[in-house]
Amino acid sequence: MKIRRLAPALFFCFLLPAPAVAESKFELETARETEAVRLSRDTQAGGYQLLTAAELKKMIDEGTPMLLVDTMPYDASYRKEHLPGARQFLFPVARMSAWDTKETDGRTEADFIALLGADKNKPVVFYCGFVKCTRSDNGAAWARKLGYTQVYRFPGGLFSWKGADFPLEAVP
Repeated sequence: MKIRRLAPALFFCFLLPAPAVAESKFELETARETEAVRLSRDTQAGGYQLLTAAELKKMIDEGTPMLLVDTMPYDASYRKEHLPGARQFLFPVARMSAWDTKETDGRTEADFIALLGADKNKPVVFYCGFVKCTRSDNGAAWARKLGYTQVYRFPGGLFSWKGADFPLEAVP
């Protein structure tokens, strides 16, 4: 008898959220589309290529010579965890159209060139925390502006790397 009284309540509990779920599914897709288009436009404007976590892991596992650059703050992020072998160079989230040492933790364009090295054909991979983070876009775009030819951005960054259950390092 108690089950018969609960049945309509349970029915409505499962039925009523359906429009809200359907609506959020569409809103989520709209947000994904916006991010995908932004990523595509940033990539085109920056003139670099994109890598997935699996592609980057394969390059690392195969011993592909490259420079891997973490573009997030040293103390708040890099020191705690970063991709194996990555070097740190801070870039701002907002598009950096001119070099600004206030936005790069006091480092100059010459410091960035020193990090990148003289071989402009060596692969250079930039990453930050997650797809919406555009610090890696700034790093990759600046490397291309400076004439580096094999420039990649790993847009999924730390979140994607962790999601794939790949190893991380920390500064001791």
